[in-house]
Amino acid sequence: MPPEERLAAFEAQRPRLLRLAYRMLGSLSEAEDVIQDAWPRWAAVNGGVDVPAAYLTRIVTRLCLDQLKSARAQREEYVGAWLPEPLLQQTSEEAVADDVTLTLMMAMERLSPLERAAFLLHDIFETPLNEVAAVLEREPAAVRQLASRARHHVREARPRYTLSPQTASDLVRAFHEASTKGDTQALSGILADQVTVFSDGGGKVLAFRNVVQGMDRVLRLFQGLARKGAYRPQLLRTVMIDGLPGFVSIDRGAALQTTALDVQDGKITALYIVRNPDKLRHVAAMLAGGSDGRTARAEPKGLRLFPTRSAAKPMSS
Repeated sequence: MPPEERLAAFEAQRPRLLRLAYRMLGSLSEAEDVIQDAWPRWAAVNGGVDVPAAYLTRIVTRLCLDQLKSARAQREEYVGAWLPEPLLQQTSEEAVADDVTLTLMMAMERLSPLERAAFLLHDIFETPLNEVAAVLEREPAAVRQLASRARHHVREARPRYTLSPQTASDLVRAFHEASTKGDTQALSGILADQVTVFSDGGGKVLAFRNVVQGMDRVLRLFQGLARKGAYRPQLLRTVMIDGLPGFVSIDRGAALQTTALDVQDGKITALYIVRNPDKLRHVAAMLAGGSDGRTARAEPKGLRLFPTRSAAKPMSS
């Protein structure tokens, strides 16, 4: 394969490969590193390749499996709750492009690396079973079992319905206003009885160290923060975060954060708050209108993860 054709094949597959790596790792920055590492391996392949997409999928998946070995050890030592690096999407259509929400990604954390790979490749990216078997270097029957076990574990986390943009925007703004004011009556009307709050600060900024669950505890939490004046986030933008309605805000201490809302039957069942600055570099770049790599990673070529500053619109538009 001539060099220019090899490069063209790689660029054509880059968006899909980046989505796969992100879904495998839960980190945009690590996914970008994997794609960078995949290029020299692809460039060094001798001879022709009949199906570049399959070959590149194999390279990227194996790099991700290697990365997951160390990632799991790091997450066991992680301070507080671990959440995926937030992927911001401009529209609900982008959010459901591969039918993976933040809730599903959290459920996939319970899977082994091989189960996760088998499920993503076969069920999400619709890769034929024999190709998945080649990627994972397993027999098709074994891969079928891996995917089946994974499917069983994440069944309850699969998306069940999608909110309209207007409904999502209204709910996001209602929650932001009520939680900022500590308005327990308003919060009671939009939170589910067993609502759960996850807050990821990574030990680098203030965050709730433990998961908070149950209506009463969550109401007391936001009421107490509002009374102390500690929870005064400024709403910067409503967005879709990994398929869930949410918003980007900045608190009184100038700490950036994203908040995603999992909504079932019209009630908020879970809140996913990311405050770890290492996971918000892409968000900071978006808000800055696009920063260079010295302050934040640039938006990956070929995949529009974020709207530009001029094109950004709230979900209600």
